[in-house]
Amino acid sequence: MTYDKLTKYNKLVRDKIPEYIRSVGKTPVIHIAGNREYWQKLKEKLQEEVDEFNKSETIDELADILEVLFAIRDYKKFNQKKLESVQTKKAQTRGKFKKKIILEES
Repeated sequence: MTYDKLTKYNKLVRDKIPEYIRSVGKTPVIHIAGNREYWQKLKEKLQEEVDEFNKSETIDELADILEVLFAIRDYKKFNQKKLESVQTKKAQTRGKFKKKIILEES
């Protein structure tokens, strides 16, 4: 008896992933998350993408982090211009990370 073993994931995936899985002849088992689950899975996905970036340090993984950050921005209903304003204000008051300063003690 032969059968294809299913891989379990239970993770948030990009919108076109189920379509891709179908295109390769498999049947995805999915559900649509409610708000509470979606928020939790977004946070998990952010950590997953950061971990992947830490391993590979590729532009693709950095782009994945940005995609998750955009989804978080949208979920939290953060206005893009306001977000940029907060970022700019913090950069003006606290600086950026360009000088490579490592704080050893305070």
